[in-house]
Amino acid sequence: MMRSLLFIPADSERKMEKALGCGADALILDLEDSVATAAKATARQRAAAFLEHAGLAPERPRLIVRVNPLDSDNIELDLAAIVPMQPDLILLPKAVGGQAVAHLDAKLTVHEAQAGLPEGCVGLLALAIETGPALFAAGSFANASPRLAGLTWGAEDLAADLGAQASRHADGSLIEPCRLARSLCLAGAATAQVPAYETVYARLGDTDGLAAIATQAMFDGFAGMLAIHPGQVATINEAFTPSPAAIGEAQEIAAVFAAAPDAGVVSLHGRMIDMPHLKRAQRVLALARQAEDSMRDHGR
Repeated sequence: MMRSLLFIPADSERKMEKALGCGADALILDLEDSVATAAKATARQRAAAFLEHAGLAPERPRLIVRVNPLDSDNIELDLAAIVPMQPDLILLPKAVGGQAVAHLDAKLTVHEAQAGLPEGCVGLLALAIETGPALFAAGSFANASPRLAGLTWGAEDLAADLGAQASRHADGSLIEPCRLARSLCLAGAATAQVPAYETVYARLGDTDGLAAIATQAMFDGFAGMLAIHPGQVATINEAFTPSPAAIGEAQEIAAVFAAAPDAGVVSLHGRMIDMPHLKRAQRVLALARQAEDSMRDHGR
């Protein structure tokens, strides 16, 4: 799991290099929306070069590349340039259901073999809901690929595809179709037994709004959140790092169940605690370990 996943246009060497030290748990080198058609070849070259040297660093964020969609003319060129550099993950945009993930899995297997890499060494994230048809396929990602490491969704692309005037209201809240997509992303990820990641918040100057949305996302079950500017990273990391009080309570719940492994219900401080409480406690502890691992990886 990752708390913060920062998009970086892959045609900008300066932005990629600068992002290495921003504290994000993952960098998404973007070959799709943020790169003009005329600059895509340059972006591939620069992303590959960045992966080659940044991937060797002992303390680094996870390195992800968002390729172009499966039905584009660029997908094979993207994979041919990127897979030999062995990124941690490929982010597939416009992924309409598990069939799209299985399709990319097959392509990755071919490119890994051509590059002399072990099969399955490159993982996969899916932008699972960016179009109207994807809403109906959100539950189909289970068993689509052993590479699948998470699902996320895209509010702006979805709103445009549906003909909405915006993805959010003036107060920053999501329009109703996007609220549905957000919930379906969570449900789809739970069905596939992978983490879900909240979509971006595009209002760069609204730190309070970002903090509220990130905090709500963690509360609702998301494991992390996408970012579009380095200035958003610290706020997102804080929201997805459990407080000492929450960690302490989770440790107590885990300990009382560990002491009574055959019990379905236990008592803790006068409260009846059952399996859903244990599952939530385990998630808090997983998020805490994620935060510790990320700080260690960044040398902090």
